[in-house]
Amino acid sequence: MITYVVIALLVLFAVAYYFGRARALSSVEGNTAALHSLPSQHGLFLALLSAGPALLILLFWGVATPGVEASIVEGRFATQLADMNLPEKQAFLRDARALAFGGIAGFPNEAKEAAAEHFAALRGQSEWIVSGLVTLLAALGFFWGIRRITPQFRARHVVERVLRLFLILCSVVAILTTLGIVLSLIFESLRFFQQVPFYKFLFGTHWSPQSAFTGAGQEAGAVNPDIFGAVPLFVGTMLITFIAMLVAAPVGLMSAIYLSDYASKQVRSVAKPMLEILAGIPTVVYGFFAALTVAPFFRDFGQVLGLSVASESALAAGIVMGIMIIPFVSSLSDDVINAVPQSLRDGSAGLGATKSETIRKVVLPAALPGIVSALMLAISRAIGETMIVVMAAGLAANLTINPLEAVTTVTVQIVTLLVGDQEFDSAKTLAAFALGLVLFCVTLALNIIALRVVKKYREQYD
Repeated sequence: MITYVVIALLVLFAVAYYFGRARALSSVEGNTAALHSLPSQHGLFLALLSAGPALLILLFWGVATPGVEASIVEGRFATQLADMNLPEKQAFLRDARALAFGGIAGFPNEAKEAAAEHFAALRGQSEWIVSGLVTLLAALGFFWGIRRITPQFRARHVVERVLRLFLILCSVVAILTTLGIVLSLIFESLRFFQQVPFYKFLFGTHWSPQSAFTGAGQEAGAVNPDIFGAVPLFVGTMLITFIAMLVAAPVGLMSAIYLSDYASKQVRSVAKPMLEILAGIPTVVYGFFAALTVAPFFRDFGQVLGLSVASESALAAGIVMGIMIIPFVSSLSDDVINAVPQSLRDGSAGLGATKSETIRKVVLPAALPGIVSALMLAISRAIGETMIVVMAAGLAANLTINPLEAVTTVTVQIVTLLVGDQEFDSAKTLAAFALGLVLFCVTLALNIIALRVVKKYREQYD
């Protein structure tokens, strides 16, 4: 039902816009000079007044309803939930909600089925109530707005205030989201560091969180901090990223130079879209390519040379990852190089420089801020990649810089630690947040470096 209500509101928004515009024009008999605001602004005013409050009610209903329903059902089935702990209660309510609305539930029983029926009844009642309220608000807004449309009405001021408020709200949401992510990482990481010392996590060389709880010789349930050394993960991440950038940086940059300064328009119109297709291929496809084609090739080639190459190696993962991020470097660098003023090229040619000398000594220095930004983006993309590493480099946390051996990365271990139903109160799962905090700090540092480079060189060429 709610889907149809939303569609009806969107249709009402369009109808109200054209009706308000026509009403404004008819009020002055087509003489737009007599209107304080443009006809389109009158139409937008009526559309916002008709559909805006109703959409806000629907948004609030969508956010608040699940919690209210869960509280009512929990109170209704307090007897059945009395002997359950918090995770069991949450699982009961989740399964009941899934049974009610067609999701995937656990093991159903009579209590869950009864709770599911209660969930469905509550949802049906709330949908009828909110639909009636939305219809009433939309009708009141439409008819009240029509009466306000006159030649002297300042519709432009109202619309601009509403749009300004909407833009401010979007900015606040973005800021609060970022703040929430950072605070969640910090608080959960602090819980982890209460169990595992900070220095053992950052400088330890043994990573085995699956055996987080010690056995003989120590207290039951005690955490062994010596198995949370994340140095192998950091080294593996840097090794694969380094290999990827050895592939992506020169190939991407040379491709950008060729497309911007050497390729004809016909070649560029075909080559650039084909190169950017690489950015649209899912990472899992790259993972299959690395695991089934590249890794066996390096293993067989290594045997011919007498080298021991693991079936899952950092070299295979790094090269395929480098191929994946070539479009990031190439496309961004191409745009930046094309943005360099033609007058700089003409001035260099007028002084007798060749095209290659102009590119090396004029164009590339002028485009350096953008190229650095492209490389930083590519590095961040490589650091955050997961699927290729899982399928081509493995899960072994080996402390090595040999690209022929299997390694793992920070992102892969975060996924591994949080797979399945987990309780976020053990050192094993909290370690994922500590790894996420380190990853966040690294990407933040890369962004700061890129901004400093841009600031330093942009003033020289502006």
